[in-house]
Amino acid sequence: MNEEELKKRLNQEVDMMSINQLNELGNRAVKMGLIVGHGYRGGKYEILRKGEALMMTPQEAQSYLESLIKEIGG
Repeated sequence: MNEEELKKRLNQEVDMMSINQLNELGNRAVKMGLIVGHGYRGGKYEILRKGEALMMTPQEAQSYLESLIKEIGG
């Protein structure tokens, strides 16, 4: 495996870890009753709250969910 292939593979693994972490945060927020749903849609991350759908980048969504969970004390 050459250096370029190694970099690509490492980037993919980091991306997967981030996706998994975001998914876990979303699931935790659902269990806590803070949101009703979450997931990727059209290249953005969608967070469903009662009566509204928020579209964000994955990084924004992670920060938002972390803040929401922390605010409630989870």
